[in-house]
Amino acid sequence: MTVRELVSVLNLENLTGDVNLERPVESGYTSDLLSDVIAHAGRNSVWITVQRHINILGVAQLKEICAIVVPRNLPVEEGVIQKARTEGIAILRDHRSAFEISGILYNVLQKGGNG
Repeated sequence: MTVRELVSVLNLENLTGDVNLERPVESGYTSDLLSDVIAHAGRNSVWITVQRHINILGVAQLKEICAIVVPRNLPVEEGVIQKARTEGIAILRDHRSAFEISGILYNVLQKGGNG
């Protein structure tokens, strides 16, 4: 599954346009603690977090995360969105909770959507 397919299947709002849409999605990780993400998130994972400050982009680059998903339609500052576009990191958003998005993503990836 690619980031583009993920956006379509989960009906996510894409805040960064065409950035990183062809990148493969191999797993997901849900956490709001940056050090936890640095320690445990995998390459080409989707990171679900309520954190929306500029430091999430540094963590995403460090861990080669393909997309960040912001739950509950939380606002994201335009400066963060612009920096994400520059750095090639997709930021997506959804009305559901982090728990709901995590469950849906898990089920989609388990059904073979990562091929």
